[in-house]
Parts: sequence; structure tokens; C-alpha cells
Amino acid sequence: MSLRLTDLLAALALLLVIDGIMPFLNPGAVKRMLARVQAFADRDLRLAGFVMMLFGVALLFLIS
Repeated sequence: MSLRLTDLLAALALLLVIDGIMPFLNPGAVKRMLARVQAFADRDLRLAGFVMMLFGVALLFLIS
């Protein structure tokens, strides 16, 4: 399977659409969530980011 630039741009566009849904639908909830996230320790945020990256890589592996 070859990866084309249009595939990468489509993936980026989908990411932007998905990321924009919550702020569009409920901006107050997003502000409250971000205020809570500020209280998290850096270690916890790094762990959450790492787990999300692992899931993403696993998903990419499964679909390719």
C-alpha cells in the first residue's frame, strides 16, 4: 500500500473536523474540561498522550 499526499491531507482534514466538533457544539463544556486538564500532572498527560499514540499506531497497523 502506498501513501499519497492526498491521503495524508484527507487524514489531517478529518482530524480537524473531529477536533472542532466539541468546541462548536458546546464551547462551555470545552472550557470546563480544559480547566480540569490544567490540574493534571505532566506525567499523567504524557501517559495519556502515549496511550493515544499507541492506539493510533495499532489502528493504522490493523487497517493497512
